[in-house]
Amino acid sequence: QVQLVESGGGLVQPGGSLRLSCVASGSIFSTDVMAWYRQGPGKQRELVAQITGGGTTNYVDSVKGRFTISRDNAKNTVYLQMNSLKPEDTAVYYCNIRRPFYTYFDYWGQGTQVTVSS
Repeated sequence: QVQLVESGGGLVQPGGSLRLSCVASGSIFSTDVMAWYRQGPGKQRELVAQITGGGTTNYVDSVKGRFTISRDNAKNTVYLQMNSLKPEDTAVYYCNIRRPFYTYFDYWGQGTQVTVSS
């Protein structure tokens, strides 16, 4: 079993920054893909950013140049540095881990609220 615990959410003014962290526990491989998703009010959950074990990253267009995903395999932790935050970034942010070619290996954190408002 795998558990994911997110932290770092909160209230921030437009233009501000936050850093989310997600610590994974359990049987984790450095090759697992880790990702951040978000779900805003009245919206579907969307992929924000993901990072492979080799460090390849992908971002949704709306956060490119503002958000940076990184991971520390020694600490089983993935981070999301969010800069130049906008009100439309307001959402619950979820951490996800999955294992390529293993459909059943797909776990989610409980979510952390990010609110961007003046």
